[in-house]
Amino acid sequence: MSSKFNTFLQNLDRLDRRIIFLIIGLVVLFPLLVPLNLPVEPTGLTRDAFEAIHNLPDDATVLISFEYGPSTKPEIHPMAVSVLRHFFARGYKVVVMCLWPDGLFMAREALDEVLNDERFHDLVYGVDYVNLGYRPGNEAVIKGITKSFAANFTVDSKQTDISLIPLMNDIRTVADVDFIFSLSAGYPGAIEWVLYASDPLQIPVSSGNASIQVNQLLPYVKSGQMKGVIAGMPGAAEYEALMVEYGLWNTRGEAAKSMDAQSIAHLVIVLFIILGNIAYYAKRKTQKKY
Repeated sequence: MSSKFNTFLQNLDRLDRRIIFLIIGLVVLFPLLVPLNLPVEPTGLTRDAFEAIHNLPDDATVLISFEYGPSTKPEIHPMAVSVLRHFFARGYKVVVMCLWPDGLFMAREALDEVLNDERFHDLVYGVDYVNLGYRPGNEAVIKGITKSFAANFTVDSKQTDISLIPLMNDIRTVADVDFIFSLSAGYPGAIEWVLYASDPLQIPVSSGNASIQVNQLLPYVKSGQMKGVIAGMPGAAEYEALMVEYGLWNTRGEAAKSMDAQSIAHLVIVLFIILGNIAYYAKRKTQKKY
């Protein structure tokens, strides 16, 4: 080992940790500002969820439930935006509801972002989509809408009587929707939708979840009770890639940018770990020598 390289390793061993934090911050920031468009290969789980939605009849009515808040927004919100874009691009009627209080704000933000695009300016609230808002009661709300929507949602999120909303005239219970999609970060969420609505009424269901939840859902996917699952930030990036692959959207979105940043950050961290170990062994070798 040359003396210059040995000196470099010894200096590296004494490197101020604040400089390492600064470097990590910069490598995370750069891909967010300048997307690298690193390749994304959709997994079977994400593709199953995408195709289950994509292959619904043209006149399908879908229900999407928001069950996450600000703490899991970075992971789940990008998939909420992509799934809503998918629904509207396919011409489905969309019923939005929330089982979490924070879900109402997430739903409004996702709808505003999606409907701001000129491709969806012709959609009419109450005819093409509706936001029923939040109702407390956890799985009791799911059980309730298997009997009657009107008994559980007397008004929508705009305080409009549900009987005055044209889209809801043909939806008496959840059995009248063709597909359920749960954006879930915990309880109540995807599992409760399977247990209390999808299985009893034989309505296909899929979900987008925080990464930490996915292992809990895999048994339901493997048994065919769920049509795939979008797993965390990587799953959201894969869904964006499928939207581009199927010609439904022109560009990938926030999840792909975040995955670029995450991939580069992981690469740099691994590099620091390798250099740190080399510096440690070089230092120990020098100490033994003297």
